[in-house]
Amino acid sequence: MGGSAIVAPRRATKATQTMTRRTTPTTITRALFNSSNDSQGKDNSTTATRVSTDAVMIDPVVGAKRFSNYFWAGVVTAGSTGFLLTGASAYLHHNLVFFLDASEIKFFPQGLVMSFYGVAGALLSTYLWLTITWDVGAGYNEFNKDEGIMRIFRYGFPGKNRRINLVSDLADVQAVRVEISEGVNPRRVVYVRCKGKRDIPLTRIGQPLTLAEVESRAAELAKFLQVPIEGL
Repeated sequence: MGGSAIVAPRRATKATQTMTRRTTPTTITRALFNSSNDSQGKDNSTTATRVSTDAVMIDPVVGAKRFSNYFWAGVVTAGSTGFLLTGASAYLHHNLVFFLDASEIKFFPQGLVMSFYGVAGALLSTYLWLTITWDVGAGYNEFNKDEGIMRIFRYGFPGKNRRINLVSDLADVQAVRVEISEGVNPRRVVYVRCKGKRDIPLTRIGQPLTLAEVESRAAELAKFLQVPIEGL
């Protein structure tokens, strides 16, 4: 009985160690981003938080599911619907909705032009809503010292390249580069410079970060990778 009393704790300890290895931050985050929720349009990126340990750094990247995209998709949808209803009312000589008076609008050419704008706006709004539903651009940046890899994962459009998974050796990272340009279209992007490859952007595109965010992310990443910062 004394022997069995000793074996049981050892088995429990071994099982606990195995479970601990299988539930590392990297495994949890990959399961979160690579779950089979693509067709349902669930937002995988916004549910993830940054993971940073001595050996692993995983930084989520927000995709198309942003407030600005929802806002512009709604605006374009409302505008295109108004143009279509006005064009249809002019063609039918009857107001389809009470708050849009098209009695003084002739179908040719005004009504036809409005119908054209409505169709164009409907196509654009459909594209925007599909991009939001598919959460294009969402993903994460993973820097794993245990495995010696850098993984850049992004969601694309449905098809062959729905999941873009770029893996490089962590030893090839030479520097962290920051690009800052002000003006009408400001750019504040953090890049990773790899040996023999083009610079890889890490921050999201289409929504510039603040200067403080850029400097903070670049400094933390350079400290983690122990490489210099360029551009600051």
